[in-house]
Amino acid sequence: MSFSTNLDEAFKARLPLLYIESSEEVRVISEVMHAAASQRHKRPVWTWSSAVGLTGPDGKVVANTTNPVRALDHAAGEKDAGVFVFCDLHAYFGSEHRPGEPAVIRKVRETVLDFRHGESSRVMIVTAPIRVIPPELDKLIHLMEFPLPEAAEVRELLDTMIVNNSTGGGRIQINADDSVRERLVHAALGLTMAEAENAFARAMVNDGRLGEKDISVVLDEKRQTVRKSGLLEFVDPGIDLDDVGGLENLKRWLGRRNGAWMAQAREYGLPNPRGVLITGVPGCGKSMTAKATAASWNLPLLRLDIGRIFSGLVGSSEQNLRTAIQTAEAVAPCILWVDEIEKGFSNTTGSGDSGTSARVFGTFLTWLQEKKRPVFVVATANNIDSLPPEFLRKGRFDEIFFVDLPTAREREVIWRLQLALNGAAGNGLAALAEESAVIERLVAVSENYSGAEIEQAVIAALYAGYSRSRPVTAADLEEAVTSMIPLSVTQAEEVQMIRDWAEQRAVRATGAEDMAPTEAAQRDASDTPSPSLSSHRGGRTVDY
Repeated sequence: MSFSTNLDEAFKARLPLLYIESSEEVRVISEVMHAAASQRHKRPVWTWSSAVGLTGPDGKVVANTTNPVRALDHAAGEKDAGVFVFCDLHAYFGSEHRPGEPAVIRKVRETVLDFRHGESSRVMIVTAPIRVIPPELDKLIHLMEFPLPEAAEVRELLDTMIVNNSTGGGRIQINADDSVRERLVHAALGLTMAEAENAFARAMVNDGRLGEKDISVVLDEKRQTVRKSGLLEFVDPGIDLDDVGGLENLKRWLGRRNGAWMAQAREYGLPNPRGVLITGVPGCGKSMTAKATAASWNLPLLRLDIGRIFSGLVGSSEQNLRTAIQTAEAVAPCILWVDEIEKGFSNTTGSGDSGTSARVFGTFLTWLQEKKRPVFVVATANNIDSLPPEFLRKGRFDEIFFVDLPTAREREVIWRLQLALNGAAGNGLAALAEESAVIERLVAVSENYSGAEIEQAVIAALYAGYSRSRPVTAADLEEAVTSMIPLSVTQAEEVQMIRDWAEQRAVRATGAEDMAPTEAAQRDASDTPSPSLSSHRGGRTVDY
């Protein structure tokens, strides 16, 4: 049920003490006043703050009521029906490091009991940005969740700001059709109304116009929310899916889910996508894909570091995870990236840590299954075999993909991308990227090399050319490759084990069109030492 419905029922049930956890004090009071005015017998609303004191329905301040005990005394003396909203009362309830003020807590208890047994309907509402409930009031308080602004409220705010700033001589040029406005609204979901207004104002004034490019300005406001939590890292992707070489099957699967959080997707009956688990050989583009997906979808990318969850005081790990989840849901729609997830959740039995790992893992599993907010989880793992089976079942993730060592065609794309990305005036890489014969030779000599190893080979060749004060040559690149011992050799048994595990358990990320080797690779295979790996690749074939 909506907050207004719950509040209306609480008024009708004559619940004497409500606790609303929210930092949006103005919105809370507005909703309370609307609910009080909607009752069959309208109820006057009183408000109290530690700076002003008790303010009556007529706007007049009651003298000498900045002290909470005096304000509660006055509230108890009002025998007519009414609603009393206390905004700073939580500061007197204490915390983990200091006790509450006994006189204030006792006076709240007595006032609430007087409200409960009085003839007229009176209710006290405590609104606070954090939840602080002393044990003495635990059984008297009724907690209420106050949601962040919904899409319709944010859209109304955006439309109002556009009208105010673009008509009647307004200086802002509006280049946002209905689709762009919806994307701006979705970018602002998870912000408070004040934060959303600040974000839209920044988007309008930074260049004097409002358009699709300003989505990034709104997302920048979300970075502030993430930084305040301290548990999640807001990552700047820096790359697009077009900058990832190969993995065409995975790219097409991700492309089908782009925009699945939009209004037209809901009207179609489409549920929010849950996420994807990407496993495979280290250095083959799993983490890069997570970053590129966020850039392609134009969504914020949050990185969850499991190590931060387990840091801090004893007993705080579970609360840390809940806080991280709440932050991600507040920023939604977004992408939550959990890198090398097997290292964080390998000890799910809880042995050696009094069951903390098991409880944290259980909380994360439940959230994966039950989450309603559009948080798309991208989890990466090198050794997925160490994860418990309940983590892999359908319903947690939409699909499990296996990223193998790049095929010849994928290596060709990777070489061209790396040479182009690292190309600069004077180093000669951009010219080499255009020479087909050079690319064919590099593809051949780099068989069973990962994308990360190809990248490092380009960097090594750059050092070689720079040290000799000349452009990089094809020979420099080939030497950098042949002098490197790839992971497929040093860890051949482990790589083959990963491939064998994924044969029937994961979908191959490589597209079917990239599976056939190029003629150059076949022709020059005899020139390349054969690594001790089976030619059988991991992952089952499901072509998207």
